[in-house]
Amino acid sequence: MDKCKEDINSLRCGSINVGQKDVHSQGEVIACLERALVRQAEQQERVHPIKDECQKAILRVAELSSDDFHLDRHLFFACRDDRERFCQNVQAGEGKVYKCLFNHKFEEAMSEKCRDALTTRQKLISQDYRVSYSLAKACKLDLRKQRCSLDSSLPRAREARLSYLLLCLEAAVHRGRPVSGECQGEMLDFRRMLMEDFSLSPEIVLHCRTEIEAQCSGLHRKGRTLHCLMRLGRGDRSSAVDSVCQSALQTLIQSADPGADYRIDRALNEACESVIQTACKHIRSGDPMILSCLMEHLYTEKMVGDCEHRLLELQYFISRDWKLDPILYRKCQGDAARLCHTLGWNETSELMPPGAVFSCLYRHAYRTEEQGRRVRPDEQLSRDCKVEVQRILHQRALDVKLDPELQKRCMTDLGKWCSDKTDTGQELECLQEHLEDLVSSCREVVGNLTELESEDIQIDALLIRACEPIIQAHCHDVADNQVDTGDLMECLVQNKHQKDMNEKCAVGVTHFQLIQMKDFRFSYKFKMACKEDVLRLCPNIKKKVDVVICLSTTVRNDTLQEVRDQRVSLKCRKQLRVEELEMSEDIRLEPELYEPCKSDISRLCPNVVFGNAQMIECLKEQKKQLSQRCHQRIFKLQEVEMSDPELDYQLMRVCKQMIKRFCTEADARNVLQCLKQNKNSELMDPKCKQMITKRQITQNTDYRLNPVLRKACRADIPKFCQSILNKASEDSELEGQIIACLKLKYADQRLSPDCEDQIRVILQESALDYRLDPQLQMHCSDEISRLCAEEAAAQEQTGQVEECLKANLLKIKQEVCKKEVLNMLKESKADIFVDPVLHTACALDLKHHCAAITPGRGRQMSCLMEALQDKRIRLQPECKKRLQDRIDMWSYAAKVAPAEGFSDLAVQVMTSPSKNYILLMMALSVCILFLVGLLCGRITKRVTRELKDR
Repeated sequence: MDKCKEDINSLRCGSINVGQKDVHSQGEVIACLERALVRQAEQQERVHPIKDECQKAILRVAELSSDDFHLDRHLFFACRDDRERFCQNVQAGEGKVYKCLFNHKFEEAMSEKCRDALTTRQKLISQDYRVSYSLAKACKLDLRKQRCSLDSSLPRAREARLSYLLLCLEAAVHRGRPVSGECQGEMLDFRRMLMEDFSLSPEIVLHCRTEIEAQCSGLHRKGRTLHCLMRLGRGDRSSAVDSVCQSALQTLIQSADPGADYRIDRALNEACESVIQTACKHIRSGDPMILSCLMEHLYTEKMVGDCEHRLLELQYFISRDWKLDPILYRKCQGDAARLCHTLGWNETSELMPPGAVFSCLYRHAYRTEEQGRRVRPDEQLSRDCKVEVQRILHQRALDVKLDPELQKRCMTDLGKWCSDKTDTGQELECLQEHLEDLVSSCREVVGNLTELESEDIQIDALLIRACEPIIQAHCHDVADNQVDTGDLMECLVQNKHQKDMNEKCAVGVTHFQLIQMKDFRFSYKFKMACKEDVLRLCPNIKKKVDVVICLSTTVRNDTLQEVRDQRVSLKCRKQLRVEELEMSEDIRLEPELYEPCKSDISRLCPNVVFGNAQMIECLKEQKKQLSQRCHQRIFKLQEVEMSDPELDYQLMRVCKQMIKRFCTEADARNVLQCLKQNKNSELMDPKCKQMITKRQITQNTDYRLNPVLRKACRADIPKFCQSILNKASEDSELEGQIIACLKLKYADQRLSPDCEDQIRVILQESALDYRLDPQLQMHCSDEISRLCAEEAAAQEQTGQVEECLKANLLKIKQEVCKKEVLNMLKESKADIFVDPVLHTACALDLKHHCAAITPGRGRQMSCLMEALQDKRIRLQPECKKRLQDRIDMWSYAAKVAPAEGFSDLAVQVMTSPSKNYILLMMALSVCILFLVGLLCGRITKRVTRELKDR
């Protein structure tokens, strides 16, 4: 009465005259003072300031009435009916009725009058914990033990506040110090109370008043106002709360500490009850792992919409203070103190704010080297802490807003580039796609996160979830490893085109591959294997594709020059091969090829899907219709693939089993050569055979696409075909002109032995399949359609089209085509092996009559001709018929295309069926001429005998 006399009169809380008859009015006076004290704490407008000694007296009276609710006259009269309704069986004393009424405060049947009185009481408790009898009693010893109790000789200070008590005791619990179960139970009740009713936190009421009135009015009950503010807090700039309100929310979350027990957050508890019962039923109720379990099921079928929203709203604030995740704090507090110089649970440091601690931890979690030296074990995280850091990173990957550093630095870029990306995980993907366009601070954060994902792709929880079936089926060995080091992503890439691969996983893996192309550091295995080589051989190159080109060029040059000590290290060369193979699978992974061919792709291959090298194969098939730039790139690509067939993704994929069957011992660069040799085997897969034929057709269009031929004929080509080389351009095909030139020289028997062997193989192959002769196909396509359509339509290519053209030689109208057929005839005279139809028909006769004759240079053909002329020898009917046909064709060819020089004449004589007769007649003529000259002397100028005798 004495200490508050002036305040009572100023506040008009009633009369305090001694003789006043209405004793019950004194309860109203105290209630009036309590409401004024609460308003002052909330700094409401036009509030009369209460003197300190009166404030102390008000709280003391409230403390004295905390044992029995009958002693709080105003609350007793306001809640009489509600006590009977909700707490009829609760015995008065020790604050039990208060607790019961607090628990039913937001029930529909609770009267507004009682609810207001209870709220005032709770607000007083938040100013002084001793106003709660049960809390003060249960935690008295623990407060003393943990040195949280205030000095009674001092005026009531911040230490009396409920928030300080909770923070102090929570810090002790988190540090593993003993706090009695009874006290922890009381703390749980009051933490739940703070989360249920925002008005119990004066800072929230004071600093978030505008947001509450504008956005969250009418949501007072069951923590909905607080979650509304939390939703605004994690929103974009248009609806974000100001920094002071944000700070007040963060402080409240720390005080209530719902991360330690999800039940503290009633709104979350009610929203997620069904999810917890289905997805997290194996976890004990109240365990901190419940929140982690809910995060693991975020965006899954088991998650419901309301739970998802409440969970993300809470996680947004937990992610901004590492201490609010109790499991992380328990496992990492020692590491944080040692490596990040953190203070106690409820203490903060300007040098290391709470949000920066986690960044410090994850830098140490993935750091193995620093400035060229190995990081010491004492500078690395403990194993348990690293597991927790990985768990948090997995959770943060689900939503950009759960990464404080990313959201802070990239807010502008998110609005600029990704405003339309609202689906799960799209924002981070969008930032990665626009990496070059981001401001430097945002680019650094996104780059670091992407680099981290490349080391441990399990951080990308959405991708891992989408790929779970593939991981279990094909990558479970690497997925079970404690440390990933890029193996899991490599496995997913290798299995990207398995039949059981789902679309979401395939898209996610391809996206990550595309992002990796922006910086070689984003490919962890490549970075670790080649970083020293990159610094030495490719400095200042950042893009992965440029680094791969730089290193592979160095390797190729060293290989061609047969350098003894290769400049690129062995471990880098191995990983470089992996990267090259991955890039060959999708044209988008090769920007230097993709960019020039974009318009051609939309024009010529609009319905072809990316991946599996299908787009590249489509462009190869449409090569003649490509734009010049794209055509040049495709030619360069084919040149590389032919010299190194392992980089030919389609060939290696289609012929995978055949390579295992026929070419296990073949060198990687000779795989195509091996497949060609086994192409006609009965065991050869038809699809692989078709693919080999495609590659043979490509090789025969230009000698540069046939590295074996190019090497064997390197001296013959400039010697015999220089005129064609002079007209050739660097990046376009010669349409088989060089090979056609060499074929003619083969017929003249003027090639070197190595080159002759290669041309013989080409002649044998093209004699069976006309498509392997580009000049014949180009000049005779109309004639083939007119005269040999049936043979051309046949699936089996056994030389029937060529045989048809030879048989219809007289019917061919186009001179260029006729010339090609005549060239074919000329080539077949040089060697029977290049005429498969004749060789098949005469195989037995060759064995019987010409076994001793060395193959090549027309020797066996001459043997057969002599056998045909010899009436004592009986050839097989089919062989005899074919040989006679060839003689008729050659006779016609000699008439149509007479010898152009002595070399052609010599060849015609040597391959003529009457070779011996012609040579005999020529020798006889020479002898007669010699004898006539010898006997008759000179006729032109006679000399006298005298002159001769002299």
